[in-house]
Amino acid sequence: MPSMETIHLRTVLVTAVAPAAWGTTYLVTERFLPPDRPFFSAAVRALPVGLVLLAWTRQLPPRGWWGRAIALGLCNIGLFFPLLFLSAYRLPGGLAATVQAASPLVVMALAWPLIRERPTVLRVAAALVGLTGVALLVLRSPGGADPSASPRRSAPWSSRASASC
Repeated sequence: MPSMETIHLRTVLVTAVAPAAWGTTYLVTERFLPPDRPFFSAAVRALPVGLVLLAWTRQLPPRGWWGRAIALGLCNIGLFFPLLFLSAYRLPGGLAATVQAASPLVVMALAWPLIRERPTVLRVAAALVGLTGVALLVLRSPGGADPSASPRRSAPWSSRASASC
């Protein structure tokens, strides 16, 4: 029988997989994926995992769940991933990390009117400390959001890309 320390360490390691995987988005996008193809990048990110899960479970959702599955898929994958990769192409990693660190504040602001869960002072303070910490760590580089992206990552609709055509 495994000890509590082994179980705890295993839990910590398994829990660390998701943030480690998400943390690679900007690196993989910048180094390995073709520029300015957010839908392709989203498909490369989501499709293999979806196919593995489908092969593993070997069943489709029940008929009554198809509409819900499509809505959830569009919200969680179909809209989110292309926007994620678009931001990876257009924003410096530090700025994107700081915006992402603000998500607990956004969730608290949405939870208040939607599910009547009022944010506590401790939660807001913790979110602000986290946001400030991330900002201090990653926003030291000069520059900010560049709507025309770098020359290597010029978007087809940017003035830099059209001027070079």
